[in-house]
Amino acid sequence: MSLLGDVVGGLLGGGGNASPMQGVLMNLLGGHSQQDQGYQRQGTSQGGLGGLVSAFSQAGLGDVVQSWIGHGPNQPVSPDQLRNVFGDEQVRSMAGQSGMAPTDFLSQLSQHLPRAVDGMTPNGRLPDEGTVSV
Repeated sequence: MSLLGDVVGGLLGGGGNASPMQGVLMNLLGGHSQQDQGYQRQGTSQGGLGGLVSAFSQAGLGDVVQSWIGHGPNQPVSPDQLRNVFGDEQVRSMAGQSGMAPTDFLSQLSQHLPRAVDGMTPNGRLPDEGTVSV
């Protein structure tokens, strides 16, 4: 299994069956379906972890996402901040993929995303492009 699969599976109790939230996180962090992950709305076509960092930075939350990458405590992110980063349309799409209502999805994502990014960046920096696989 890949680093991404190990990290996301560990966060969500990873048994053999992938949860819907696990699938959304893996798509978000792995860069699959990047147009479906909201990065286009933020003016960048980059997906995956790098695109996520760019989207947070453009939304004025660069310090938050950098805390997840760097060493030290992870700053929290609120559901409203996540809605600002991804936009309503993308939130509805990801919530639909997870089978949750958008508010429930954002609440769950606000808990899991910081730990997932932190787990993907154990050396305090983004992995080299192309080395994150699902």
